[in-house]
Amino acid sequence: MKNLEKFISLLNDEVDGLLLTSRYSRHYAAEFDIAEGVAVVTKAGCRYFTDNRYTEAAENGIKGFEVIDVDTENGYIGCLNKAIADFGVKALGYEEEYIIAGELFRFEKNLNARLVPMNERINGFRYVKEDWELDLMRKAQTITDKAFAQVLGRIKPGMTELELQAELIYCLYKNGATSLAFNPIVVSGPNTSMPHGVPGERVIQAGDFITMDFGAAWEGYCSDMTRTVAVGYATEEMEKVYNTVLQAQLAALEITKAGVPGCEIDAVARKVITDAGYREYFGHGYGHSLGLEIHEAPNPNSRNPEPMPVNAVASAEPGIYLPGKFGVRIEDVVIFKENGCENITKSPKNLIIV
Repeated sequence: MKNLEKFISLLNDEVDGLLLTSRYSRHYAAEFDIAEGVAVVTKAGCRYFTDNRYTEAAENGIKGFEVIDVDTENGYIGCLNKAIADFGVKALGYEEEYIIAGELFRFEKNLNARLVPMNERINGFRYVKEDWELDLMRKAQTITDKAFAQVLGRIKPGMTELELQAELIYCLYKNGATSLAFNPIVVSGPNTSMPHGVPGERVIQAGDFITMDFGAAWEGYCSDMTRTVAVGYATEEMEKVYNTVLQAQLAALEITKAGVPGCEIDAVARKVITDAGYREYFGHGYGHSLGLEIHEAPNPNSRNPEPMPVNAVASAEPGIYLPGKFGVRIEDVVIFKENGCENITKSPKNLIIV
């Protein structure tokens, strides 16, 4: 079933149209990314509204939609109301988690259709990836792996975190990324104890851990990867923490497959870290799903008691963070299969000393 057909399958007597405002749902439905616009999906027809900065690209790339140019005389409200009238729409399902209050108030006041919140149903299709989506994500991860291999040779004591971040971004684009999946995290020394630390002017020194959390996007689909490396040498404590995190990830990967609840996968990794004496230093979830967004659902974490579905794609990223000292995180991306998982991250996970 094509993505647009999935959205059409949500329509019934109660809700006879969908209003797609988020870039992610528009991309998913049209199988083509346009930075700005709004789309309407009905059984009678589908229209994609954008302005003349994007109309040519939209007409060339979008599938299944009539592309409408929104100019200053015919704004979004006017174009949407024409579609509502042309297609006989009475109620539009919308993505309540992706719309700002002002935009919602404007739609509720001016659109000639009732608005019905349907975020979970609209975005639920992205929980499970189609084969072609998996191919795009494998490509994104291949780019990310290549960037990591290259950036290792660029790490030098005396450079700052920001300088290393710039090198990493260059390597991602040099290897073919169409965009960044997110702004990379590059932290060093005591800053690695902050899971989402912000790169700054700290100078990298011998004896530091460096944590790099980064990912390429390929045609809109994200990769995500974290590696922690040591500069010059690693102390015995650093090696112990690193190996504990690695064993936690490997243990969780052993039981990772479709049908296993997300919380059980998280618990396996958490037990390894707890048994090693670091329970209070692993505060975040074991993983998250990703795709068009870097954080999607369903998640292999302690809050998800539901079985993970076949062809869900999620990160596997346990960590230990010792405040004021250092932290370690190791992250791969895996595809859930019936009898196990496919790890699409190919970079080495042994402790690397640069």
